[in-house]
Amino acid sequence: MLQQKIQGHDEQEHLPTLLAADALELAHQLQQHQKKIFPPQAQKAMRLFSPAEAAAFIGIGEGYLRQVASEGHGPAPLSNGRRMYAVEDIERIRRVLDDGGKSGKYIPHRRGDEKLQVISVMNFKGGSAKTTTSAHLAQYLALRGYRTLAIDLDPQASLSALFGHQPELDVGEGETLYGAIRYDEPRPIADIVRSTYTANLHLIPGNLELMEFEHETPKAMMMGGAAETLFFARIGDVLAEIESFYDIVVIDCPPQLGFLTMSALCAATSVLITVHPQMLDVMSMSQFLSMTSELMSVVEKAGGRTSYDWMRYLGTRFEPNDGPQSQMTGFMRAIFGNRMLQSAMVKSTAISDAGVTKQTLYEVERSQFVRGTYDRAMDSLNQVNGEIEELIRQVWGRK
Repeated sequence: MLQQKIQGHDEQEHLPTLLAADALELAHQLQQHQKKIFPPQAQKAMRLFSPAEAAAFIGIGEGYLRQVASEGHGPAPLSNGRRMYAVEDIERIRRVLDDGGKSGKYIPHRRGDEKLQVISVMNFKGGSAKTTTSAHLAQYLALRGYRTLAIDLDPQASLSALFGHQPELDVGEGETLYGAIRYDEPRPIADIVRSTYTANLHLIPGNLELMEFEHETPKAMMMGGAAETLFFARIGDVLAEIESFYDIVVIDCPPQLGFLTMSALCAATSVLITVHPQMLDVMSMSQFLSMTSELMSVVEKAGGRTSYDWMRYLGTRFEPNDGPQSQMTGFMRAIFGNRMLQSAMVKSTAISDAGVTKQTLYEVERSQFVRGTYDRAMDSLNQVNGEIEELIRQVWGRK
């Protein structure tokens, strides 16, 4: 018996082999799951929006929308007499109301000296809803009519998968942002931007290739001397090549303070830090903020940008009926003041259930959920995203 125990103890598990086998099997099963949800020829698409939703995105009253639609500028009514609006219908009505874009009241593109807004969404604590926040913010801004670019800078590429680009299947070599910021033979960033099924929203996907920037940057820094080795300027430099095509860029940063995150921070005009209002997460964020401050001070001395139009903390996965979470939210609000967004993203089964099929809440049908659950989640998202939109408009000097 003792001999059997000794032999069993000696049979150790080889971690690299186990991890490689598990990775292959997991990738295979995820591919099968992807094909089941979205067959090879299937394309993701936005759902139709109700008159109330369409009017809110355009920024007009529902009665005015009905009037415009009845004049022949909206979709044809359904058999029950009700109209449902595709994103293309919403865009067409914007152009009609703006007289082809002359007034600029309903088409909110940048004008004059309004600068490109680059929002880096960050935290290095898992479970802070960083990617969920980035995806819904980018999609909301696009539905509101802003020309939006979402950049997946996380090697795990959850944002890409959410927008229908499976990193192992659909993203090849040099097709992430790394292709444009690598030190050897970088590609034009315009070559790696992809359109999406949401009007006004483009995507630069991610995959594990992004980790190469973390490996190559120390080598480039050791060589020294050349301007191209200033890693923190590379994302900002390539964004400058395409900034005239966009109003807002949303960057989903990696969950660690590496060279990619530091470069994204230096490219940003604004920073959004997500935090789950629980003690362990807030304690972790304290360390994260301290480390970020120290690293940014080093980058600042080397000439990197460290001043922003705004920086805000966003409470995520918030449960209003959870006493400790409410206390922690109040604790952070007392410390951070107006740097804490007034709105919080509530924890909702509607958002998590939508994520199972790789959809955002803006894509799933309300009928798939209990109405109260769906409406509470949607109201929370719109309040958070609307508050961020207002910060952007303030930077531009708009009312």
